[in-house]
Amino acid sequence: MRSLIPLFVFLCLPLLTWAQEADTTKVVDKPQRPAFESSFIIDNPTDRLFPKNTLEVVMNHRFGLINGGTNDLAGIWAPANIRIGINYSIHDRLTIGFGTTKFDRLQDFNWKVGILQQTRSDRIPVNVSYYGNFVIDARRKENFALDQHRYSFFNQLIVSRRFNSKLSLQVTGSVSHYNLVPERMRNDVIGVSAGGRYKISPQTAIMMEYSHPFVHHLNGEELDMDPEPGFSIGVEFATSAHAFQIYVSSLNGIVPQKNYMFNQNNFFDGDFLIGFTITRIYSF
Repeated sequence: MRSLIPLFVFLCLPLLTWAQEADTTKVVDKPQRPAFESSFIIDNPTDRLFPKNTLEVVMNHRFGLINGGTNDLAGIWAPANIRIGINYSIHDRLTIGFGTTKFDRLQDFNWKVGILQQTRSDRIPVNVSYYGNFVIDARRKENFALDQHRYSFFNQLIVSRRFNSKLSLQVTGSVSHYNLVPERMRNDVIGVSAGGRYKISPQTAIMMEYSHPFVHHLNGEELDMDPEPGFSIGVEFATSAHAFQIYVSSLNGIVPQKNYMFNQNNFFDGDFLIGFTITRIYSF
């Protein structure tokens, strides 16, 4: 009988070894799928960061106000604002970009950093990202006494969550700063926004966004320059490499701090315009 004990131990050794390996093996908690398809929901940046060595080409186009008071064919014949930009992922969690905008000839240098990433197990329940930019107003020098008067800055913290395969929401908090503003206006504006999208098919989603600036300028009631909140609603059509958004919005600045600081359009008073955004992704 005792001679069988060594044989029994020998036969059990593989089972003991497998049990030890199973105990030490950690389950990988995978990141959740992206909450949004492109880098902007409509007016505000999203949490979307593309894999390293990805180039995103973005074109924004916004027609004139539909409530412009003239025969302008729903704003199509009115002056349009356009921005063309590129964003490049130098790391899975770091993107840098550049864009040029028609109105005021704004040249923006921007960056986005991923801080937290939502996981499929909900161990991390939200995405947290930071977006910032530095903008130069490239109009003629007679518009500015000093070169630094051309500069503006935007910093935004983005918190988003993909609730399921259809619904994604995000909220943001931001600070906009202009080195030069009209007399009796403040140089800084704090803003918050909330937005989201709901997929109605694998390639189609409805999008909505609200942006609210918090500031009271010093110019008095006779010259009310306090910015109006922004509201936008639209539809997005997306594939693996393209995203196309078409929407109506009360914001035509495109560059975020322009909207938070200077928007005077009230969507619910009929001050809105038609716009669209096209993005194309290239992987290297």
